[in-house]
Amino acid sequence: MPQLAGHLLVECLIAQGVTHAFGVPGESYLAVLDGFHAHADRIRFVINRQEGGAAFMAEAQGKLTGRPGVCFVTRGPGATNASIGVHTAFQDSTPMVLFVGDVASEARDREAFQEVDFSSFFGPSTKGMAKRVERIDDARRIPEYVARAFATAMNGRPGPVVLVLPEDMLTQVVDTVPLPRVEPVQAWSDPGALRDLRQLLLQAQRPLVIAGGGGWTAQAAAALQRFAESWQLPVSNAFRFQDTFDNHHPLYAGDVGLGINPALAARIRQSDLLIAIGPRLGEATNPGYELIEAPVPQQKLVHIHASAEELHRVYQPTLAICATMNAAARSLEVLAAPTAVAWSQWTQDCHADYLANTDTANGGIELPGGIDMPVVMQLLQQHLPADAVLTNGAGNFASWLHRFYRYTGLASGLKTQLAPTNGAMGYGVPAGVAASILTGRTVFTVAGDGDFLMNGQELATAVQHGAKSIILLLNNGSYGTIRMHQEREFPEHVSGSSLNNPDFCALAKAYGYAAERIASTAEFEPALLRALAAPGGTLIEVTLDLEVITTRATLSAIRQQALKSFAA
Repeated sequence: MPQLAGHLLVECLIAQGVTHAFGVPGESYLAVLDGFHAHADRIRFVINRQEGGAAFMAEAQGKLTGRPGVCFVTRGPGATNASIGVHTAFQDSTPMVLFVGDVASEARDREAFQEVDFSSFFGPSTKGMAKRVERIDDARRIPEYVARAFATAMNGRPGPVVLVLPEDMLTQVVDTVPLPRVEPVQAWSDPGALRDLRQLLLQAQRPLVIAGGGGWTAQAAAALQRFAESWQLPVSNAFRFQDTFDNHHPLYAGDVGLGINPALAARIRQSDLLIAIGPRLGEATNPGYELIEAPVPQQKLVHIHASAEELHRVYQPTLAICATMNAAARSLEVLAAPTAVAWSQWTQDCHADYLANTDTANGGIELPGGIDMPVVMQLLQQHLPADAVLTNGAGNFASWLHRFYRYTGLASGLKTQLAPTNGAMGYGVPAGVAASILTGRTVFTVAGDGDFLMNGQELATAVQHGAKSIILLLNNGSYGTIRMHQEREFPEHVSGSSLNNPDFCALAKAYGYAAERIASTAEFEPALLRALAAPGGTLIEVTLDLEVITTRATLSAIRQQALKSFAA
């Protein structure tokens, strides 16, 4: 039946299983908005307040579902605002499709109103944006382009795809039907490589698994757990993929990346066999490329990744295996293990190191001020349901979650962590709103004061669309991470990192959230219980002493150490 191309595009999304699309409306894709109206019973367009927030919500959707998150923005300013979400999806290996309404075909290449060359801005040549950028000029080919975008976003190393939509193309009348739902292709491990891996394991004394990256499913995580149990392997999770392997499991060794447990860092250096399943071992997981040396690691390295292009790109592993996570984990779980292994004590010690690192007795340091952050994390563990989704943006404030909160593993069937490995500030609030809209589960967001102000406007989106998130806002009046680095590199020279903040509680209430401010640890538990019981969202502002800058050292200690080093 003939229809507008914009309506066909919406039907193609429905055919791919999309139930929600996020975005900020634009006159360049009015025909698509009309398509959402026509199919409102099958797909919901979530109206955001800024394109960066919309793109973060779509990225969170990709992490939660394993299928491409969908975002719609208009040309020029809208697309450039959304680029932060595209970059996050690229570095986090998250499937996502960004649809950009564009100038009409007849105005193209004239620097028309808000015109941008999106292939140059987002294309693979940027080495950090989209996997693929395409422009749909023929409305009859919309099903082809949409199916290819979804396949590209999911296959190999997952990532973002950008589809550009000329506004005149969207108003064409077409008689075309959507293509069937695309499923990701599974690439299986080479049998010879699996035999080689088994031999490396049999020769090892101190093996260690690092799991993470994109493309994991509950089935793959369960298979990984069975593999680890069969071989009694200690398993760590890559930076901000902390829910890949269950943190409560006796084989869990902790998370690898920024703020790593020093004991785990030592274990990695001591290991004689590292098995990296899924992560690309980027700089966030391997700070400075020093923990695992590049290009040739000191340890034997088995690198298993879904993209052949990623293998041997940074590291020269002992053994490289190209396989998707479902296929890799299912191959590993049937790898015959011996009746006994040489590293049983090593595995127990790795887990003991993790438990010691999560001891909430002040985290091993004296914390000034009225808030004991390790105890706050303990209370979260006590009161949040096991299926709660925890989100955060970027900043030192997130290190309290990373160190002290124990995430339920993906093998349980649910993803519980949403956080940006690319260090994008402002991610946590919109990701939490998206998680509430998409899952209806309890959502808890930890944000800093600077981080919150990047995308706090999305509380209006939450209220409009019936979402509920609880936000713990740690207010220390500073861009804390930058201040920490300033004290390390230029002690006592404070520049550009101090913040004069608004009344966050009044701001949250203006958006429609409940809000309260606390200044002591004793106040937190009652505030949390009230927030959990409330019908809508709540912001809990914590006035945090700036000295409480990391989980391992105060700001003064960092400054004094720097001054001492410079004096020497």
